[in-house]
Parts: sequence; C-alpha cells; structure tokens
Amino acid sequence: MHIPDGYLDAWVFVLFYVLSAIVLFFALRRSKDILQERQVPLLGVLAAAIFAAQMLNWPIPGGTSAHFVGGALAAIFLGPYAGALAMTVVLVIQCLLFGDGGITALGANVWNMAIVDCFIGYYVYKSIASRVSGDGGKIFGAFFGGWLGITAAAAFAGIEIGISSAFRYGIGVTVPVMAGWHAALGIIEGVITAAVVAYTLRVRADLLASALELTTATEGGV
Repeated sequence: MHIPDGYLDAWVFVLFYVLSAIVLFFALRRSKDILQERQVPLLGVLAAAIFAAQMLNWPIPGGTSAHFVGGALAAIFLGPYAGALAMTVVLVIQCLLFGDGGITALGANVWNMAIVDCFIGYYVYKSIASRVSGDGGKIFGAFFGGWLGITAAAAFAGIEIGISSAFRYGIGVTVPVMAGWHAALGIIEGVITAAVVAYTLRVRADLLASALELTTATEGGV
C-alpha cells in the first residue's frame, strides 16, 4: 500500500500533497478539543500499535504491497479527524526513518491511508452502529468499516499509480489488482477491527462512546 518514490508523476504527487495538506489542516482544527482530552494517551498507544502492524508487508502483483492499515480502527476510537492525524504521524515516521513509502509519494500515502481509510471507515462504522441497536451494531460496523476503508484506500493507490506514466502498468491493471487484493485481505482487517471493538466494548465501552460524542460535537463547524 505504501507507494515508493518513482511510481508517481510529478503532477500526481504534488496534487495529493496539496489535497492532504488541506484536509489535515481542517482535521487539526477540528481535533483541538479531542487532543486536549484523555484521548491523547490513547492516540499514542493506537499510533504505536498501528505502526508496528503496518511493518508487515506482503508484495502483490501489478501494485505495491498489502498489509494491515488500521485507519478505520484509529478513527473509531479517536474520531476521523484525530484518527487521520495519528495515521499521518505513523506514515511520516515510516517514510523518513524506515523508507517505507517514498518522500515524493508521502502526500498520496497520507491521502490513501490517513484520510480515505479513516473517513470512509469511520462513517461506515457510524452508519451501521446507529442503525443496528446494541453492541452488535458497533461490531458489525467496525468490520465493514475496516473492510471498506482499506479497500477504498487501495483503490485510490491504484488510481494514483495507474494514471502516472512513470509506472509500468495502467489504471486498467492497477485499480483491479490493488482494490481486488485488498478487498480480499481487507476481510482480515475487518475481523481484527471488529475483534478490537468487541473486546473494548466488554472492558472499556466508554472509550468508544467518547469518540462518538466528541466527533459529533466537532461536526458542528470548523
């Protein structure tokens, strides 16, 4: 999923640097209240756990690689705004210190895994949790949020490398391969996300309730 240097044309990576910067600017403003609350230690713990999980990569044909992303998981516990910031920190550290994802492609990787995954994953989770009563709604929402979040992120990665002349394969190959493989592997991500949510509901359900309340409060304005 981490796009390396040399895979994107200049106009593509500049575009996604700009788009990611705009979204993160608003995410930072909307996360100020959350970042002042007790979610700060949770943000650090989630970022560290996701960082470790993302270091396990499996190469896939016609694309880059597949691995656990964790954007939906971060967003479910922190809300999509703070979740996107936590994922961005993870991706920046991986890029600058471990060479996982290129510097030129960092904007695109942030867009895919910190923004698309977090926001789609969270709102799928919230939509299902609000329509299905009880803990089952949150657990099913977490599964589908994790699954659809990573699949959408992979589809964007396929689009970005597919429209770049620097990459060998065109969009007709990259999107089906990236989205297809991650839709299959995303089932595992969905199961892990649902399992973490289910466990949390048993031991600290207040963490999930706090994320929903704080996120709803920030949706009133920028």
